[in-house]
Amino acid sequence: MAADPRRRNNSEEVFVYDQGIVLDKLYEDDDVVVVVAPNEDQLRDIILELLQERPMTVRELHSKLSGLASEDKIRYALNKLVEEGIVEGDEEGRYYALYT
Repeated sequence: MAADPRRRNNSEEVFVYDQGIVLDKLYEDDDVVVVVAPNEDQLRDIILELLQERPMTVRELHSKLSGLASEDKIRYALNKLVEEGIVEGDEEGRYYALYT
């Protein structure tokens, strides 16, 4: 799953992008926060956590993860999850987690 902010030693080093999405912070000032984009494994975990909340289309996932991951990276992670039998898609293009 996505990183748990309670497991971090220093809250100044993390940025809570959204509920359940915690990223490492590189820099912050009054105008901008610079974070490290999630790697493939982190993105996979973030997507799985979002799908455990409710089924979503690629467009909905991309909207939720705007600025963090491209649509191609989201599709790649979804395809891996489908291949692993953790996520399934329906005929309407919604993906859902098989295990919650």
